[in-house]
Amino acid sequence: MVRKLYLHAGAHRTGTSSFQLCLAANRARLEAQGYDLAYPGRDGAPGGRLHLRLPRPNHGEDQHGTFVGKVTRALKKHVSGTDRGLVVSEENLLGLIIHFFSGRLYPARRKRLRVFRDGLEAVGAQVEHILLIVRPYEELFVSGFRKHAEDNAVAPFGSHAEAMARFRGGWPEAVTALRTVLRPKRLTVMDYGARGSSAALLARLLGAKAQAFAEPDQDLNVSATDAALEHLQQVYQAGEALAREDWQAVIARYAAETEDRGFAAFSAAQSEALAARYETDLARLGALEGVTLVR
Repeated sequence: MVRKLYLHAGAHRTGTSSFQLCLAANRARLEAQGYDLAYPGRDGAPGGRLHLRLPRPNHGEDQHGTFVGKVTRALKKHVSGTDRGLVVSEENLLGLIIHFFSGRLYPARRKRLRVFRDGLEAVGAQVEHILLIVRPYEELFVSGFRKHAEDNAVAPFGSHAEAMARFRGGWPEAVTALRTVLRPKRLTVMDYGARGSSAALLARLLGAKAQAFAEPDQDLNVSATDAALEHLQQVYQAGEALAREDWQAVIARYAAETEDRGFAAFSAAQSEALAARYETDLARLGALEGVTLVR
């Protein structure tokens, strides 16, 4: 019997942590309805144990089998009977935030998806539905940079801005890779502005009613203010490292200092170009065969 996979593929900075918290809050209900759950715990979602090791741009095709073995072992930890559905949520499936800064949107997407596909085949799973949330490029890159700066030393935003404004790839290329590599029965792409609640998102993924699921009552991913990021960068640029609880404490300490200090911002021309490109790409997504666009 084929195991049906319901995949929430992120993307980054689109509320993925909140969605995973929603999975955790509804675990008992979902398991009683016949679903196994797999999601990471990197942002603190209870029960998050999924750890997919996927190739980066520098990994060669000769390493494909090794990665498939790792993904297969990771997935096997989350599946039970073959008659049960599998719900997976992973924002890093397409790629990593760090590549944004050199002007590349998920450059290893096909390589990573082929590994994931072969891992799914090894556990008898076929993709029933993929849900991907997309965000305007300017918001995506600024938010991604700020998130990365919370626990890493970074060069000034301006040193990356032009590369990001002229980035290679795009949402249509990412969605095309999801469609052609994973071959889902359904593929839904939703603009971030239409996202709504995590409970409603889960219902859409599974084809259920939103009332069937509880909305989580906490936020795992509080955004850092400019003041907090400036303080953290002073620490990291001095060569110091902070444990997760320590840098999160800094974020909490500066939460009330909401003044915009220009930590990460594109020029007016760059912003205009990114906005125009996003609108063009939404139109391209709407024209893709087999893709439902929600905006």
